[in-house]
Amino acid sequence: MLMYFSIAFLLSAVLAAISFWLPLISPDTEKLSPYECGFDPLGSARLPYSMRFFLVAILFLLFDLEIALLLPTPWAIQLQTPTMAIAWASVIIILLTIGFIYEWLQGGLEWAE
Repeated sequence: MLMYFSIAFLLSAVLAAISFWLPLISPDTEKLSPYECGFDPLGSARLPYSMRFFLVAILFLLFDLEIALLLPTPWAIQLQTPTMAIAWASVIIILLTIGFIYEWLQGGLEWAE
């Protein structure tokens, strides 16, 4: 057991030492800038976001939650009333599909106006 601890300690010490000495620090203007997002921070940072961005984000969350709600469905089929589990899963899918179609027909998913 002592041999395992000593090997683990030695290996971690060697890897920590290598991680300090191996990377070469070569700063350039992009690494030294406060924003590494690909553009210079010119102008106001308080520009409003488009509501379409928030709509797409909310739709993503909605359909992500739909998947989270529907994941237990295969296990719910093992219950005494599997038809009830399938019925509730179908109701969730139908409601979300109707809402998605409504948003699509209203033009809420169009990026260009």
